[in-house]
Amino acid sequence: MQKSLFENENIVSGSFSSITYKQAVDFLLPRHYSGRKPSITFSFGYFENNELKAVCTFGKPASNSLCIGVCGKEYSEKVFELNRLCVDGEIEIQLSKFVAWCLNELKAKDLILVSYADTQMNHNGYIYQATNWIYTGMTKARTDKYVEGGKHSRHYDNENQNGLRKYRSAKHRYIYFATSKTKRKEYMKKLNYQIEPYPKGENKKYELGKFIEPIVINTNAS
Repeated sequence: MQKSLFENENIVSGSFSSITYKQAVDFLLPRHYSGRKPSITFSFGYFENNELKAVCTFGKPASNSLCIGVCGKEYSEKVFELNRLCVDGEIEIQLSKFVAWCLNELKAKDLILVSYADTQMNHNGYIYQATNWIYTGMTKARTDKYVEGGKHSRHYDNENQNGLRKYRSAKHRYIYFATSKTKRKEYMKKLNYQIEPYPKGENKKYELGKFIEPIVINTNAS
């Protein structure tokens, strides 16, 4: 499904569209600072002159406790994460318009969406604020079991314990109900997080293709 963005013939045409898993991964891996593939269930792209310029992906969170924690076990299967939003250079539209379109595409699925703005990357979540997400505070900084190759801690092998832990920075947490007004009211009543004022501060863009280096702590060191 594609939708034209521009009505002025003097502006280069562009479009939003669903894209394949491969298109999303091929775009994200060389550009996004995480340097690894996320879980992708839904993926969308923004095109200019038939060139993919931005990608937004949604997938099931790795943490089952997060899925249960947002609105309870009854709604846990509805919880998905906006886990990647990446732009290649300057684009001709506001990025919030692309995100808003993606959210609208998902409304028929009655989803409960969560996303994070990483303080380590100097992000405050202004895109989420511009698209009316609910701000529910900041997660605590902590450490996870370290797995080589940048893999998630769920891949940790207890038989090969190495005493290494990876630092996980504090993150701003946002919630969005991609559903009807009636269902939104239902979800709101079940929301387990307190709604807080939007955070403010200076945002910094990350350099495309520059991957964030993990901070690894050796718990065996004296």
